Amino acid sequence: MTFRTPGPFPPLILDDIRGAQKMLSGVARTTGMEGSRHLTALVGAPVHFKCENLQRTGSFKLRGAYVRIAGLSPVERAAGVVAASAGNHAQGVALASSLLGVRSTVFMPVGAPLPKVAATREYGAEVRMHGHVVDETLAAAQKYAEETGAVFIHPFDHPDVIAGQGTVGLEILEQCPEVRTIVVGIGGGGLAAGIAVAVKALRPDVRIVGVQAAGAAGYPPSLAAGHPVALDSVQTMADGIKVGRPGDIPFRLVQELVDEVRTVTEDELSSALLLCLERAKLVVEPAGASPVAALLSDPKAFRGPVVAVLSGGNVDPLLMQRILTHGMAAAGRYLSLRLRLTDRPGALAALLATLSAADANVLDVIHVRTDPRLGLTEAEVELHLETKGPEHCEEVAGALRDAGYLVMG
Repeated sequence: MTFRTPGPFPPLILDDIRGAQKMLSGVARTTGMEGSRHLTALVGAPVHFKCENLQRTGSFKLRGAYVRIAGLSPVERAAGVVAASAGNHAQGVALASSLLGVRSTVFMPVGAPLPKVAATREYGAEVRMHGHVVDETLAAAQKYAEETGAVFIHPFDHPDVIAGQGTVGLEILEQCPEVRTIVVGIGGGGLAAGIAVAVKALRPDVRIVGVQAAGAAGYPPSLAAGHPVALDSVQTMADGIKVGRPGDIPFRLVQELVDEVRTVTEDELSSALLLCLERAKLVVEPAGASPVAALLSDPKAFRGPVVAVLSGGNVDPLLMQRILTHGMAAAGRYLSLRLRLTDRPGALAALLATLSAADANVLDVIHVRTDPRLGLTEAEVELHLETKGPEHCEEVAGALRDAGYLVMG
């Protein structure tokens, strides 16, 4: 089966993806498939995780980068390659280049997470920090390519890259031949497009659902317009799918082959990441958890068996800490509130006793006694509590009010 790619590129066919799979043998891992009992119960059918977070470099990006660079001519290889990325694509290009003996330069935005910068260097790339947003970094990389002759390796808008990512789809069909729905995150669209080409050629009955962060959802307006549309701004913690404009080539393939594109909120992303960590014991970045977020938000909308592609696991530890706190709050497992009490001996102990009786776990207490807003005999307490869910949050707040405390939220 043949699928048209726009511009000067030849059509993308199943044989391209099968060729990419042979090329990646011994380079990219055939990542495992893990079942999720929690999501299976919610969906009412088997749900499996395709664990690309356990791929070399921590994401699927190695697949496309390797296939693209391996396809360069000797002259192009001698000129080296250049890429722009905040993390996953950077590491994929760096390792692929090292494996193929090609010099690589990677531009990363100022403020990129230090672990990702260090990993990119360790994989063998020369890292240059430029710009504060990826668009500035991308422009610097393209200028470098023009000035030096280095080949620019686009993260998603090239048939070779899409063919490499499509090998994930072949593996899914081999590992879960009974699959009925595949759910995959979408940024520029390379992964979703590649999976869709592979799967629809072999199993046109399988439903492909793309997922975008609501704050970076370029595909819904683009699909409505019939061509890629650039967003005015993008805001999401999921930097792996934080793309303001769909790629030209992926867009046409997604438009033709992907059955539905859904969006998820930041709260849903946080809850999904927390579920992956707690229930599946898997470290997944927000972009990689987007399919899980879609399943959690509307579990009955998916016909099983379902495969959710966990596309990456490269998350900065500091961001992980913030996300987990956010996820616990979104799940009703973390409660922050302020209240006033009388400033007298034993008042704080009595407050803590009330919380203990309500079975709330105190994580942090900030006790303010000197503030112009407070009366002479007043104190203000800020509490951070671990709770058991939304209903328990209401019970804790109610217990405090019943005890006579002024709860200010």
